[in-house]
Amino acid sequence: MSVVEYAALAVVILFLLVAAARLFSAPLKLALRVVVNSVLGFAAMWLLNLTTAVTGLSLGLNLFNALIIGVLGVPGFVLLLLVQWVLG
Repeated sequence: MSVVEYAALAVVILFLLVAAARLFSAPLKLALRVVVNSVLGFAAMWLLNLTTAVTGLSLGLNLFNALIIGVLGVPGFVLLLLVQWVLG
């Protein structure tokens, strides 16, 4: 391959990488936001469970609860507490 062919191949690969990055940037940002919020939700549940003796409130530390909080945020945390209160 000549230098011109290598340069053309490099330009095409660069174009494809930029197009893929722009195409997948929004879904990746959303997925990253859900993961970060789930970790924060797990931490909030852990802190809530540390104060169970004082407050009398507790939530199970599981992936389902963390994902609910990750997707819905603070309203999801309140929703889980209300569901536990109603069903408990």
